[in-house]
Amino acid sequence: MDGPGPLGDFLQARRALLRPEDVGLRDLGPRRRVAGLRREELARLAGVSVSYYTRLEQGLSRGASAEVLEAIASALRLDGHEREHLNRLAGAARRTPRARRPRPERLADETRDLLRAVDGVPALVLGRRTDVLAWNTLGHALLAGHLDFASPDNPAERPNTSRMLFLDPHCRELYTDWDRKARAVVGNLRITVGRHPQDPLLAELIGELTMKSPEFVKLWGDHRVAPCDAASYELHHPVVGPVTVTQQTLSIARSPEQVLIVCTTPTGSPAEEALALLRQTSNGQVRGADNVGSPVRTLR
Repeated sequence: MDGPGPLGDFLQARRALLRPEDVGLRDLGPRRRVAGLRREELARLAGVSVSYYTRLEQGLSRGASAEVLEAIASALRLDGHEREHLNRLAGAARRTPRARRPRPERLADETRDLLRAVDGVPALVLGRRTDVLAWNTLGHALLAGHLDFASPDNPAERPNTSRMLFLDPHCRELYTDWDRKARAVVGNLRITVGRHPQDPLLAELIGELTMKSPEFVKLWGDHRVAPCDAASYELHHPVVGPVTVTQQTLSIARSPEQVLIVCTTPTGSPAEEALALLRQTSNGQVRGADNVGSPVRTLR
């Protein structure tokens, strides 16, 4: 195995965030060379031997029991999402990797019907790697009106919301608090990697973002995990100006690897009025583009 692997990386990153005083330890040892707890301190808190914990963190041991993982999680003061992530990483480390390139994700007819049913609000369907599998007219106009509306129909041209957020200037300017959105996306990607550690396409996405975005590298190094469930964001839209929406992530029963993202606004709010104006504008633009075949660039 080359390096500690995802499990070891996660343990090292979380250990580095804890100081002795955070866990009731007196720092009487030699001067620390790095921030955070030492391995022997974490091992003592978890009630395991230093050699065993060291092997686990270095990726040399794959057989940690549920009791040991729970003890380490408690010592690291992990929250519920982080504990689940730790257990997923440990489970993946026990399994033999299978090198297999996954097939392109498909949109079920029922999911397409669901997307059509929520046409009154901006909505889109994301695959497990945050590829856009489909979006309605308003969702496209709100979040990516500069891209080809039909691009999700071709797996080779599908936009990817994580890639867009870090590498597309339009999306960087769209979110007023871009840093908060970026942290949320990276935290959710961490969960996905924990669930699918052997997904080569996911690894390619992480590799590309690592090569092209220093901001992504910094956030990815934190090893923070958090699901993107519901959050409000202020957008600065190029057509309708400021608009605040709540982005909610809904699971899809028939396709558990996919999610439906909907953007809602309070009834009677200026944001609702802005979306109504955007709907009028976007409907005309989509019809015009279809009629004249205007070329629109795509961002993969």
